[in-house]
Amino acid sequence: MGNQSNSSYESNQQNDLDVVIRNGREILFQAFNWESHKHDWWRNLERKVPDIAKSGFTSAWLPPASHSFSPEGYLPQNLYSLNSSYGSEHLLKTLLQKMKQYRVRAMADIVINHRVGTSQGHGGMYNRYDGIPLAWDEHAVTSCTGGLGNRSTGDNFHGVPNIDHSQQFVRKDIIAWLQWLRNSVGFQDFRFDFARGYSAKYVKEYIEGAMPIFSVGEYWDSCNYNGHGLDYNQDSHRQQIINWIDGTGQRSTAFDFTTKGILQEAVKGQFWRLRDPQGKPPGLMGWWSSRAVTFIDNHDTGSTQAHWPFPSNHIMEGYTYILTHPGIPTVFYDHFYDWGDSMHDQIVKLIDVRKRQDINSRSPISILEAQPNLYSAIIGEKVCMKIGDGSWCPAGREWTLATCGHRYAVWQK
Repeated sequence: MGNQSNSSYESNQQNDLDVVIRNGREILFQAFNWESHKHDWWRNLERKVPDIAKSGFTSAWLPPASHSFSPEGYLPQNLYSLNSSYGSEHLLKTLLQKMKQYRVRAMADIVINHRVGTSQGHGGMYNRYDGIPLAWDEHAVTSCTGGLGNRSTGDNFHGVPNIDHSQQFVRKDIIAWLQWLRNSVGFQDFRFDFARGYSAKYVKEYIEGAMPIFSVGEYWDSCNYNGHGLDYNQDSHRQQIINWIDGTGQRSTAFDFTTKGILQEAVKGQFWRLRDPQGKPPGLMGWWSSRAVTFIDNHDTGSTQAHWPFPSNHIMEGYTYILTHPGIPTVFYDHFYDWGDSMHDQIVKLIDVRKRQDINSRSPISILEAQPNLYSAIIGEKVCMKIGDGSWCPAGREWTLATCGHRYAVWQK
């Protein structure tokens, strides 16, 4: 970090980082679910790279590639070992090579809030990392999770030693590891797991140190609920995510959990939720669309964990909303590859419209209807859409139907 070198390589990487967020034309693919580790995953994905590229995705988020105590990858131990339950280091590198060939960026899942120890230290806890690279002692572990470090700068992830990012030696080692992933292994983008667990200022330092092309953080907190269900107003929820993005020096985007929470209630006949009192979209997307990564479900909310699933009979309405709207949309593996060819093809048609009509993360939006059973909007100059079972179509003969399906339609000029 203290290196003042102004090499053209560094400034070019910095430009890449700024260009992608400024450009706003990313379409992300979450390339795994909670069960993927059982299915020879790197090999499976390698076969799908041509289709992922042809469908229009710019970046594919891969599951955690490092050695982990749990097969899913979220209890890492030896960060420098790329032999995981998803496949060998060799198979991973073959996959990354193919993605590079097809110009789909590879997004690494960065799990650095916590780390499983290898040996017992202070208090008899497994809070030392002897015998593996990054051989930290108890000072690398927060005092609130059994270490000799400082208190955590965020929320605790229970049951495992949480990493103390306030320690300079820890940050130096993490930056070196991220640089290795970025410059040697072949990952270009980062997704920061459990971003509530440590201060956003460290994420800023890690991004500036390793220069990923694109970053997104998982800042997931509960939406606001009352006795009758979800509150109409989720401003405090989206403000928390905005504060986190600001803390990263605006270097990172964040998953729009606010939009997910509202949208999955709205599709049940409460589309009035999709317009806030100012007439804007009610999620993070409505306040800072260039940093809002929208999604319907992921490996935690959906898949076999199903902690907070989107209603399964409304998935296409959800995708119609996020793929026509500002923000940076993400498509989930299950919906694209496991729910049948029809859904795959319907999603591809929506992506086609987005790209052809040049909708981007900052496209202006005008919400026309937000009734219980109908939502409609015009996005940019040349796209309009409706979801819900209320009937609606745009006025004017210049609009032609671009794509439609059960309870959704999209028009273009």
